[in-house]
Amino acid sequence: MLLRIYPENPNPKHIRIVLDALESGGIIIYPTDTVYAMGCDIKANKAIERIAQYKGLNPKNPDLSLIFHDMSQLSEYTIVRDNNIFKLLKRNLPGPFTFIVKANNQIPKLFKNKKKTVGIRIPDNSIVLELVKELGRPLITTSIHDPDEIIEYTTDPELIYEKYRDFADVVIDGGYGKNEASTIVDCTGDQIEIIRQGPGNLEW
Repeated sequence: MLLRIYPENPNPKHIRIVLDALESGGIIIYPTDTVYAMGCDIKANKAIERIAQYKGLNPKNPDLSLIFHDMSQLSEYTIVRDNNIFKLLKRNLPGPFTFIVKANNQIPKLFKNKKKTVGIRIPDNSIVLELVKELGRPLITTSIHDPDEIIEYTTDPELIYEKYRDFADVVIDGGYGKNEASTIVDCTGDQIEIIRQGPGNLEW
């Protein structure tokens, strides 16, 4: 299903359709404040495995990030004890950043592995934030890559739908996406390190 949702004022009925798909273990494709992404409910183990296999990742240790609704949700899945890191997150989120932080014991339970870190996102996009808020828990998320060597990310939701219509339960058309993925910031070492520069300048 291709579903048009307007980011300025997401229709609650349309949000409910997507939530029904998520709650029944489905995979959705949605806009963020950077590129389009695919994801599922954090508790949908079979959907997580399908996404990992589709992306060629190890299903037992997939390199996938989580989308949160706000900062208060982070403590359920992460350990951010360093006040400087917490302030850094607060200054830059919502925004086009993926922060790698230490995971608490919820993450290994979910993935059934010994994963000690996790990428977190709070995108500045009202559609996906509304979905996570109403779902009540994070979404597993990963960017949609394009096999084209020149254009790394598909920006047109109708083209995305044509490609993924048999894979995803719902493709949200939230307008054209961007073609540059989020800036990745590693907060797990002694020094905070930008490991991929994307849109947005980190406010220190």
